[in-house]
Amino acid sequence: MKDLDPFVFVLVFQEMLGPVLWLLVALALFGLIGFVVVFLREGRLDSRRLVRSELMGLVGGVLALVLAAKFTVSGFTDAGGPVDWLLIGLIWGIGLAGTTILTYAVQGLVGCRKCG
Repeated sequence: MKDLDPFVFVLVFQEMLGPVLWLLVALALFGLIGFVVVFLREGRLDSRRLVRSELMGLVGGVLALVLAAKFTVSGFTDAGGPVDWLLIGLIWGIGLAGTTILTYAVQGLVGCRKCG
């Protein structure tokens, strides 16, 4: 494998996650588009909404780790080297960032008037 083909990653993730992959892709697209819509509509970031979203992001990071453990054969006790722990941290960070963006977008689109 001399060339890096991104389609191989899609196929591997499709094999691992099945239809959950496309649900995660749809949530990511909804979150990004929703965040851009909310930001363009308001022209600023709402600090209260952002703090609530960041707190939900902590939970999302943990849920990303649970999802990764469910769909892989190995668990966290199998992590032996630094690269394994780096990957665990990366999965948690992606879950945190994705949940933060998605939560901010949902709060902004729903228009939580009493929240902020």
